[in-house]
Amino acid sequence: MTSQTGPLNLITDVAGLRVGNAGDTALKSGATVLVADAPFTAGVHVMGGAPGTRETDLLAPDRTVQQVDALVLSGGSAFGLDAASGVADALHAAGRGYAVGNVLVPIVPGAILFDLLNGGEKKWAQNPYKQLGADALAAADARFDLGSVGAGMGATTATLKGGLGSASIILPSGHTVGALVAINALGSATVADGPHFWAAPFEIEGEFGGLGPARDFGDVHLPRTKLAGGNTTIAIVATDAALNQSQCTRLATSAHDGMARALLPSHTPRDGDLIFAASTGTRPLDVSSDTILLGHAAATCLARAIARAVYLARPAPGDKLPCWHGRFGSGA
Repeated sequence: MTSQTGPLNLITDVAGLRVGNAGDTALKSGATVLVADAPFTAGVHVMGGAPGTRETDLLAPDRTVQQVDALVLSGGSAFGLDAASGVADALHAAGRGYAVGNVLVPIVPGAILFDLLNGGEKKWAQNPYKQLGADALAAADARFDLGSVGAGMGATTATLKGGLGSASIILPSGHTVGALVAINALGSATVADGPHFWAAPFEIEGEFGGLGPARDFGDVHLPRTKLAGGNTTIAIVATDAALNQSQCTRLATSAHDGMARALLPSHTPRDGDLIFAASTGTRPLDVSSDTILLGHAAATCLARAIARAVYLARPAPGDKLPCWHGRFGSGA
């Protein structure tokens, strides 16, 4: 059976989800928000050695709050955690949040990547990320841009610009799975010095150039990595399958396979690699047969989304690394 993406090949092919991006070209950084019309179940799993997070402890299966109002990915290292505050303020103003008596408290977990050394102007008088978070929420829609936007605006890999990527797939069961990722990795998404992506075996319909796998894989024992600076790949995988918080945590854990398939190396002590998982819960799940395929689909979607992020990155003034198209053109 031929693998089939959703109609947009975006995480928003999971019905009810919307994504918004906001960025500052001078800052060379931005924020990305995933939101839905109603609270949704979420889990998280961290495999990198240097994570930066907000409200992730709340996502453990034994916690009181079982659903969230939004998830935030941001640049800016620790400063970027303030993007989630901007989202929470805007949701509160809109009457969204977890009810505690007569008070509504929006639940907005977030994660950040380190892009402070990418050449952008970082000498701000006031932390800009709170406003970027609010602006990203205001821009949330089913259709959104990829590449050098949002949380991926100033992101880099070992050899090329990183970016924001997304992908989706529809399973034979009818469930939809999608991924959204901001890739700022210590390692590389492409093989050796060539244009081929590590994720090539999972590509659908030429979504990142259609070059197929590399013929020469170089020295995989000593892969090229960044020599300095911070990193981190942060992602969200989502599905319409009805998952509880424990199952969302397992989905996030399985999805890390996709990061390892698309980035060499990944999950290093200097990456804060983290994946959220989200469930809108609109389609029943056959636990005995569907959960394994859901995990595999989340991993392959994430691998494809990582490659799309790098493939769709575009140049900007002050870049320290080339983008994929700038270096390889058509990739031939």
